[in-house]
Amino acid sequence: MSTIPSVTLNNGVQIPQLGFGVWQVPDAEAAIAVRTAIEAGYRSIDTAAIYENEAGTGQAIATAGVPREELFITTKLWNSGTKDWSGQQGQDAVLRAFDESLAKLGLDYIDLYLIHWPRPMHGTFLNIWKAFEKLYAEGRVKAVGVSNFGPQQLDALRQESSVVPVLNQVELHPHFPQLELREYHAEHGIATEAWSPLGQGKALLTEPALVKIAEKHGRTVAQVVLRWHLQSGVIAIPKSVTPSRIAENIDVTGFELDADDLAAIAGTATGTRLGPDPQSFDWS
Repeated sequence: MSTIPSVTLNNGVQIPQLGFGVWQVPDAEAAIAVRTAIEAGYRSIDTAAIYENEAGTGQAIATAGVPREELFITTKLWNSGTKDWSGQQGQDAVLRAFDESLAKLGLDYIDLYLIHWPRPMHGTFLNIWKAFEKLYAEGRVKAVGVSNFGPQQLDALRQESSVVPVLNQVELHPHFPQLELREYHAEHGIATEAWSPLGQGKALLTEPALVKIAEKHGRTVAQVVLRWHLQSGVIAIPKSVTPSRIAENIDVTGFELDADDLAAIAGTATGTRLGPDPQSFDWS
């Protein structure tokens, strides 16, 4: 079983650098996939309210036979839609949403709670963060962070709050490496976590340069890409419901990419997103 390194967040909490994501996994399948992942050695599980699989994830956690304190569980507040997230009512809505996620997961606390989208056109993320501060102060969550935020929103949080997000979960893979945002994160002590670290299994996994590197190391392209994340200091949360791939994706500590490999991977960057632009995205 691979020994996955950890990243120490800005509040001292440690998170495994490789976790297991359950985006687009139906609830019943999540119960099986997460259990399989835990058995394969994953100790970090990433879900979200909008994924509608927190219950299945919680079922897997409860039956996996691994002590709760050895697991790192992340979920996210779904703050899009038509709900008014401003004022005290908005903060109360955050606390209710957190309680709902906690109940579905069947847990006493969450390791990491994230604001799923910034929705900067509404200007409500600062108010939401106040509720996150409360959850953190009460110890109901070990760490708080954000997802899909840009430097402007992160600056606003840093200026308005003494609680700096521990990480920002964003789309990140060799085709879209987010170099400027990662530099910003490093400057301000915010960890970078990648969603869709394998580029959603599309053109990235057939990229000729990556295929060549995989052949050189006797590995799969997915393993090469995940190894690139680890060596880049990025936290990654690959997703799969196939047991063989779940096991394959965590087996990334037995080799190392050299300078030539890293240069070749850098050369595959296109700057093209697979997902929406967070600065204009408003799911409603």
